[in-house]
Amino acid sequence: MTSSNGHGMTLAEKILARAGGLDRVVPGQIVDGTVDLAMMHEQGAQTVLPFHQMGAETVWDPDRVVIAIDHWVPASTEGAAVLHRILRKFAAETHLPHFYDVGNHGICHQILAENGWVVPGDLAVGTDSHTNMLGAMGAVAAGIGPTEMAAVLALGRLWLKVPPTLHIRVRGQFGRGVTAKDLILRILGEVKTTGATYKAVEFSGPTIEALSMPERFTICNMTTEMGAKAGMVAPDEKTFDYLRPIAKHAMHPLRPDPDAAYERVIDIDVGEMPPMVACPYSPDNVRPLPDVVREHVKVDQVFLGSCTNARIEDLREGAAMMKGHKVAPGVRFIVSPASTKIYQQCLAEGIIETFTNAGAVFTNSSCSACFGGNMGILAPDEVCASSSNRNFPGRMGAKEARIYLLSPAATVAAAIRGELTDPRDLM
Repeated sequence: MTSSNGHGMTLAEKILARAGGLDRVVPGQIVDGTVDLAMMHEQGAQTVLPFHQMGAETVWDPDRVVIAIDHWVPASTEGAAVLHRILRKFAAETHLPHFYDVGNHGICHQILAENGWVVPGDLAVGTDSHTNMLGAMGAVAAGIGPTEMAAVLALGRLWLKVPPTLHIRVRGQFGRGVTAKDLILRILGEVKTTGATYKAVEFSGPTIEALSMPERFTICNMTTEMGAKAGMVAPDEKTFDYLRPIAKHAMHPLRPDPDAAYERVIDIDVGEMPPMVACPYSPDNVRPLPDVVREHVKVDQVFLGSCTNARIEDLREGAAMMKGHKVAPGVRFIVSPASTKIYQQCLAEGIIETFTNAGAVFTNSSCSACFGGNMGILAPDEVCASSSNRNFPGRMGAKEARIYLLSPAATVAAAIRGELTDPRDLM
């Protein structure tokens, strides 16, 4: 671990300087930044009252606001139905055209990613903590609160403190059965849940460059679990290839300076890394999966889903592993794709059939079991193997339930064996 004392700017600093119309910024500086994209989900219903209390009537730029209903889809409680109604009414009154309602829905971050709403150089904000995921586009993407969002909707601006940057450099090739999810779990084990509080996390190195966009989404997504304000990967040809056909507005790519000043640099080699698992009750309670497998941890429920790992690549990988197997007796296996588009791909490719024939339940696209508020809620003392991002007490239901966070492959392996399993044993 080293810190670098260059005079150049990090990626986050460059983007915030651009947003503030400044030549240069330094950590700790307050920037009044122009927002390129604002996203709301159900929690955005809490922005409507402060928006009106401020005296605002119109949204600064309806073309740069996206609303996606994703936590309770379709509404599963009266409270959720009311939140949905507030958002529908607000979108109609303020003429917001980009509303992803039931039937054309998905997890908000995936909706932004697959529809090209965030592009390199953007300052994007959302009413969800995992908005960090979109930093994989080479953007500063951050979660903000409802009152801040009300101000953004009215003015298209937001003041932000420039964060110091943690630089994570990764080299080496993943071994068989080891994935980007295992990498971010390992990093969490080192950085811990408070190790990047209000910092930007910038990923680089040959291993990161080799990752697909979906894999970059996974690692940026879980910088939220480190307390980070933003997680990001500098844009390259992969970013541009992904975005060219779908980008909703012009790209303004920026890259960190070679002599950027980082608060801390962490070097990681993935060469010998096994699959990893985050054990209860924290995403940073990370151990090598083979060590935990020896403890024969039986599971009651398995969840393949969430904004971390429910993209088509994850579900294809899971279905390939599931073929020829059945879900273990006594195990409930829930599979939730991240968006309606991914659901349709699963339908076309026979993935839904593979999972349901094996005894899994394939749900519509939503946050699903991840947040303990909709379906797949755990009873006290139940154990869940999950591809999601959090395992704090009470995250998926009962406080006494235990959640293990794994890669999609390891999640499916647990569904097949009925206990935590090294996915390499089934490959």
